[in-house]
Amino acid sequence: MSVQEELIENVTFDELAVGRSASLVRTLSQADIQAFALVSGDVNPAHVDPAYANDTMFHGVIGHGMWGGALISTLLGTVFPGPGTIYIEQTLRFARPVHIGDTLTVTVTVTAKEEQRKRVTLDCRMVNQEGDLVLSGIATVLAPTQKVVRARAPLPTMHLFDPQSRLNAWVDSLGAADPVPCAVVHPCDIESLRGALDAARRGLIVPRLIGPEAKIRAVAEEAGIDLGGVAIDAVPHSHAAAARAAELAAQGEVELLMKGSLHTDELMHAVIATPALRTKRRVSHVFRFDIPTYPKPLLITDAAINIAPDLLEKRDIVQNAVDVACVLGVLKPKVAVLSAVETVTPKLQSTLDAAALCKMADRGQIAGCVIDGPLAFDNAISADAARTKGILSPVPGDADILVVPDLEAGNMLAKQLEYLAGAASCGVVVGARVPIALTSRADGAGSRAASAALGALLARAWRQQQP
Repeated sequence: MSVQEELIENVTFDELAVGRSASLVRTLSQADIQAFALVSGDVNPAHVDPAYANDTMFHGVIGHGMWGGALISTLLGTVFPGPGTIYIEQTLRFARPVHIGDTLTVTVTVTAKEEQRKRVTLDCRMVNQEGDLVLSGIATVLAPTQKVVRARAPLPTMHLFDPQSRLNAWVDSLGAADPVPCAVVHPCDIESLRGALDAARRGLIVPRLIGPEAKIRAVAEEAGIDLGGVAIDAVPHSHAAAARAAELAAQGEVELLMKGSLHTDELMHAVIATPALRTKRRVSHVFRFDIPTYPKPLLITDAAINIAPDLLEKRDIVQNAVDVACVLGVLKPKVAVLSAVETVTPKLQSTLDAAALCKMADRGQIAGCVIDGPLAFDNAISADAARTKGILSPVPGDADILVVPDLEAGNMLAKQLEYLAGAASCGVVVGARVPIALTSRADGAGSRAASAALGALLARAWRQQQP
C-alpha cells in the first residue's frame, strides 16, 4: 500500500484481520534530517553537524531515532488503519542507526484485536535496504469503525533555505587538484583575506597577496589568520595593487585575479589599461546563483561591468556567459534575454536587442546555446507563465542564463535574489586574458572563496583553449 495515493482511505476495525499488514518505503535525505531538526528543535550534533558526527562511533551524520517513529505514525494514521485511528500506546527499540541515503521499509502487522473496545495491537518493524532490522516495537491503537474516503489535504511546500550549503557543496565537488596561481588584489579587510586563504586551503588557488604589507598583516593578526608561507607583494595603496596584479597577469605569473577591498573600477581600469590582457571581446560579469526555489544554478549577466550595453556589446556579454556555462558543464545552455515584456516593440530598445540577439544566434554570430527573447522575468523562469501567454520555447522555466537589459536591472535583480530570496552567489569577470573573481565588498568569505573557485575552474579550462 502506498502513502502517496490522491485519496486517503482507512481500514475499519471489522475489515482488519490478524496477520494483515501494510508497508511504506522512504529514503532518508539530508533535507529530511534538517526539516525534522527544525520542526522538533532537536539539533543534536550527531544529526546536524558533520564535523562532530564524523568522530562519533557512527562515523557520520545519522537520522533522528524518532524520525523512524514518525514513519510508523504516518503509516498508522494515513494508511493502516488510517483516518480515525487513535494512538493508545507505542513501544520502540532502536537496533541500528540510519544514514543519509538509507532506504527504509516500514511494516505494521495486526497481531491481536479486542472486540469490546475496538483496540488493535500491531507489530512494527523497520528494515533498511540490506534487510537489516533498524527499529521494532508494538503499537496499540483504537481502530476506526466508520469508513473514511477523502481527498488528501493540501499542504504548503517546504523549502529549506540553505543555498550557502549548496554553494559550499559545489565548491567542494571541484576537488583540490591543480591549484591556480592567483593575485589577490588589496586584501585589506577580514572577509577578503579570509576568503582568499579559504580558497587556498581548499586547494583551489595559490594566493599572492598584493597590497600594503603592514595593513595586510594587521588584518591577519586581528582575525587570527596565519600568513605563513603566503607570498606578499608590498605596494603602497589600492591603485598600485591593481596595477601590479595586472602586470603579473600580463607576464603570465598568475592565471587569476581576485578582488579584495578595493573598488571594482580601480581593478578593471588596470586590467583594461594593460594591452596584453585585452581580447577582441567586451569584458563582462557573470553571476552564478544558487536559489532555493530554482532547481539548478542560474547565471545572470551583466550586473556589474557594462552600464548600458549596445547590441554588439550584448552579443559579447551573451557569448561570454555561454562560455562560462559550458565550462560549468552545461553543454548547450538555455539563454533568456530579459525585458519588461515578451513582445517586440520599438518603444523598448531592450526588446529590439533581444530579438536581434536571437537572430544573431540563428546566423552563427552567437554560438553554443539555445536563446529566446524578449522574455519578461516571469516567462523566463516559469514554463506555466510562458504557456499562459502563448510562448512555445524550450527556454522558459528551464533557463540556464538570464541576460539583463542593463546594469541597473541586473544589479537590482541580483541583490533581490540574495537579500529577499535567500540566494547565494559568486561571480567572475570574463572577456580578458585571465578570469577575475569579482565580488561585492559586502560579500562574506564563503562567497569570495566560491568566486575564486569559479575563476580557477575557468583558468584551468583556458589553458587548453581560451574563448
